[in-house]
Amino acid sequence: MKFHLEPVNHDKISDLCGPTNSILKQIEEELGIKILNRGASFRIKGETSNAQIAKNIILRIYDDLEENKTISSEEVHLYLRKGMNDLKNIKKDTSARQIIKTPNLIVAANYGSQEHYVETIRKKVLTFGIGPAGTGKTFLAVALAVEQFTRGEVEKILLVRPAVEAGEKLGFLPGDLSQKVDPYLRPLYDALFQMLGYKETTQLIERNIIEVVPLAFMRGRTLNNSFIILDESQNATVEQMKMFLTRFGFGSKVVITGDITQIDLPKNTLSGLVHSLEVLKSVDDIGLVEFESKDVVRHGLVQKIVEAYAKFAN
Repeated sequence: MKFHLEPVNHDKISDLCGPTNSILKQIEEELGIKILNRGASFRIKGETSNAQIAKNIILRIYDDLEENKTISSEEVHLYLRKGMNDLKNIKKDTSARQIIKTPNLIVAANYGSQEHYVETIRKKVLTFGIGPAGTGKTFLAVALAVEQFTRGEVEKILLVRPAVEAGEKLGFLPGDLSQKVDPYLRPLYDALFQMLGYKETTQLIERNIIEVVPLAFMRGRTLNNSFIILDESQNATVEQMKMFLTRFGFGSKVVITGDITQIDLPKNTLSGLVHSLEVLKSVDDIGLVEFESKDVVRHGLVQKIVEAYAKFAN
């Protein structure tokens, strides 16, 4: 199968292929095909349907990709999932899809739960995103926060996490308080760096326009015109969750993410996430999106691991 990219833009073609053709190699490995290219001319060898999927993915990425922008392996995986799940979906007009535009990255929500999640966040003041790791809950929420900030729709971004994981306690970790909590907040920093760049993110953090803080530091604050994300909320206590849910003010957007199968609180301590879902189930205007193992967008093996644990628990 042969095809040619139009209009020819060599910088975009280079970004499409990736460093040392890493993006093309990822597509090859997933679909079991071989991709050859010289400039804007491509040739795909392999089973016809997979070759067609690869062609459509390459054309879609090229169409979506903006000049001097990079595409991550996670985004390529999303394109692959869409192509393998429903070839017709690849041909849909991007105007019908949930696209999030940040300064350094264009994020396309996967069809299904991710698309519903992004749509719900855009419509609701408060949204819960519940489900296993690797489903894009946090990444998409951060992308939406950055998009709204760059559009001037919010004045501040707050990324919040309980400083409790896997049985660790802060007192057992070396260093001052900042050094103690940084490991818990690192995934949020990483997402910001991808979307805004290291320099811009650092400057905004220094000016307190972006804050990445432990949940305990939210007490006593009221935040207007802010996009607030509480990540790993299954590790918040009932008291902490109630405190957090009363912090946002006018013009704010709130997203709470968590996985109720990975609670690391001490035994006999009720998760604030589990409690809040029960307390707030009858409150109108609160969005709830539940992800499943099939929504995992990491390595294919991760999805199988999530499913195996769920099956074993039942």
